[in-house]
Amino acid sequence: MTEPLGFRCSLRRVTAVRHGQSSANVVFARAVRTGDTAEAVPEPCDAVVPLSPLGVAQARAAGQWLGDLYGVDRPTVVVCSPYMRAVQTWEVMAGAAGKLGVVPAEALLDERLRDREMGVLELMTPPAMRAHAPEEAERRERVGEWFYRPPGGESMADVLLRVRDFLNEVSVNAPGEHLLIVAHDAVVLAVRQILAGIGAPVPGLLPIPNASVSRWDSDGSLMRMTEFGAIDHLSHL
Repeated sequence: MTEPLGFRCSLRRVTAVRHGQSSANVVFARAVRTGDTAEAVPEPCDAVVPLSPLGVAQARAAGQWLGDLYGVDRPTVVVCSPYMRAVQTWEVMAGAAGKLGVVPAEALLDERLRDREMGVLELMTPPAMRAHAPEEAERRERVGEWFYRPPGGESMADVLLRVRDFLNEVSVNAPGEHLLIVAHDAVVLAVRQILAGIGAPVPGLLPIPNASVSRWDSDGSLMRMTEFGAIDHLSHL
């Protein structure tokens, strides 16, 4: 079988942190557990969903992890999704690192790191989707999660395109830097697929724990995954 065509990148390291648990994560988990179709996220849109109290604690633990990094292990460029839960995660992380005497790089926001857009299904729990949009639920299962595009929304393949554009731009403008991305599970999966190279098999929707750390290191031209979904820093929570 032909090897994938590697993604050439001038960055020294890419680290991706998923945001801490959000209030919507709590609602979705409860809806799936109980099957209650009436469970609903109270926020008017995905962009303003905040962290839960546990999510804040997870972000603080991620900040302590960041504060314990030394020398070349410390990120030099930080780019964050503009969604509230990702911005909050970074703010809490930066504050926790600051208490350890570390002054992190100032974060930039980039809308290409936003979460996957779900269109008419935005913030709809799986039980609610099966009850109120059964045709879409059936199509989602038939097509598969990576390629399913909800009406007005994005497939994971669509997310990959915008994240690839982002990585290409950062690679051109920040050669040799250590990039830290604070974003969403869809973005972390997209980064994994992009850095695996053209022709790499689609991994499916692998679980990305909240506040987990994934890392890719350069071998001089290509990026190699060295850690994925690590949560050792959350063991005390």
